[in-house]
Formats: sequence, structure tokens, C-alpha cells
Amino acid sequence: MEGKEEDVRLGANRYSERQPIGTAAQGGGDDKDYKEPPPAPLFEPGELKSWSFYRAGIAEFIATFLFLYVTVLTVMGVSKSPSKCATVGVQGIAWSFGGMIFALVYCTAGISAGVVKGFQQGLYMGNGGGANVVASGYTKGDGLGAEIIGTFVLVYTVFSATDAKRNARDSHVPILAPLPIGFAVFLVHLATIPITGTGINPARSLGAAIIYNRDHAWNDHWIFWVGPFVGAALAAVYHQLVALVDGGDKDEDGDEDD
Repeated sequence: MEGKEEDVRLGANRYSERQPIGTAAQGGGDDKDYKEPPPAPLFEPGELKSWSFYRAGIAEFIATFLFLYVTVLTVMGVSKSPSKCATVGVQGIAWSFGGMIFALVYCTAGISAGVVKGFQQGLYMGNGGGANVVASGYTKGDGLGAEIIGTFVLVYTVFSATDAKRNARDSHVPILAPLPIGFAVFLVHLATIPITGTGINPARSLGAAIIYNRDHAWNDHWIFWVGPFVGAALAAVYHQLVALVDGGDKDEDGDEDD
């Protein structure tokens, strides 16, 4: 009996070193929930020998294919319809982009415009080949501002939803990252489709402009590089400043409590 009691006692103490997470962890010695990992190299040649590298590439390809297939068909349906009442409209386009981002980010966390061009030549040319341009009635400044603000909203949402520091600090708040990201994409498209057709992605804007290759597609093209880069940079700076200030206040409070 004494041997069994000792085994039970040892089993009860087996996990005594388990550390709390979130705000409860601040009673520890260093008063920190999360330690910043060392920066990872941009590219490692050894990755080329790893199956996970190619698996990630395949997943990205399939996700991009499905994303463009569904969203492009939605846009084509709206453009082809003779009446606004007979189609999902701009709201439907925004939902298709946001919903696909939500679903695909959740599942995985290219198809080019040339495919559309081959099957719908007249519709493709009539709608500008999907290339981003500033709509008539708006100035280039309006388009640039829309791209900056739209990219800021999206990138800041991504940072906030995927920040490991926030997950460690606010572990009591469950966050499903793809959901706010998808809603951000939806809202940005809803706001900026009438102005610029929604760029917020230089790679997407460049690909459509190259395939369409008309002068008016290139005249405003700089907006869809400058806007997203400026918006993303502002979002990164804002996120870091907010995170640092919040972390500093929390440490000071912890020191005062001690």
C-alpha cells in the first residue's frame, strides 16, 4: 500500500511544472507571457529537400486557383447581367472575396486572367480585363487614398488576428483568425470596388495589367503599388506601437502589484 501511495503522489506531482498562460502567467519570475522568437532566415536551401516545402506550394496553388475561380465568376455574372436587380451586385462580389478568403485561409492556414480571356473575349475586353483603374468621377488622389486605407484595414486585421503576443496575453479571448480577415476583405471590397475595383494586392493588379496590356490599365498602375505598400507600412508601424505600449503598461502594472 505504501508503494501505491507513493506512485499516486508522484503521479500527482508529475505535472507540477506546468505554467499558466495568458494573464495568469504574469505572476512568473520575468513577468512576460511571450518571448519573441529569433528571426527566421528568408530562405534556406535545405527547404528544397523537404516535402513540406512542396506541400505548402501545392496548397497555395490550389487555394489561389479556387479563390480566383469563384471570385472571377462572380464578377463576370454581375458584369454580364442586364439589370442590377437580377444579380448579386457589388455586395455579392464583396461577399465572394471575403468568404473565399475566410474559407481558404481556414483550410490552408494560380489561375491567371488569361483563362477568362480565352473563353469570354468580348466580355473580357469590355470590362477592362479585370485590371485595376480609377473609376470615372474620382481623382488619382481618391484612388490612392482608397488603396492606402483599404490595405491598412486588411493588414492591421491580419496582424491583430495572428499576433502570437496577443494570443498569449489574451488567451481567454478565443479568436478564429480567418473570420476577421475574411470580414476585413469583404468590407474593403464593399468600400473600394466603386473607386478602384479594389487592388490591395500589387501582384494581382500587376498580373491583370500584363494580360490586358492596354494604356489605360497602365496609366493608374502606380497607385496599386504605392497605395498597398504605404497602407501596409502604416499598419505595421501602428501595430508595433500599440503592441509595445500595451506591453509596457502591463509590465508596469505588474511591477506595481508586486
